[in-house]
Amino acid sequence: MLRLTWRGRAGSMTDTRVRVNPPGASSPMRFDLPTPSPETQAWWDAAGEGRFLVKRCRACQRAHFYPRPFCPHCWSDDVVWEEASGRATVYTWSVVHRNDLPPFHQRLPYVVAVVELEEGPKAMTNLVDVDPAAIQAGMPVEVVFRALDDDQELQVPVFRPA
Repeated sequence: MLRLTWRGRAGSMTDTRVRVNPPGASSPMRFDLPTPSPETQAWWDAAGEGRFLVKRCRACQRAHFYPRPFCPHCWSDDVVWEEASGRATVYTWSVVHRNDLPPFHQRLPYVVAVVELEEGPKAMTNLVDVDPAAIQAGMPVEVVFRALDDDQELQVPVFRPA
């Protein structure tokens, strides 16, 4: 297994694991399987139960997403998990027609979007169960969860029209 880690100024939500095939293996590499960290395990556990969490800062009262151990608004580390409503509106989107990396090429075309959560923050996600031509800015959407692996242990939030 090869582990790639993205760390930005604000930290990272997950490390990305890429399963590297041993010589002679026939299954393709995966570029979409996250590895939960101790900081994000509660988020992944909730997603597996069909619950969408954000973090809220007790100092400034603002919610933020993606979850991290400090508030990106006031830098306080007094943040707590909060169950989000799962309701949002489409802020912007793009339809992806070409992606050669497995398993994305099997999902073409797919919609990558930024949605504004009812709690305030914006989140990058996929839009599902929608005709790309019907998407509009401000369109109400709701969270659903999609399994990333065959045993359905890893669930990720995606959004569909409400």
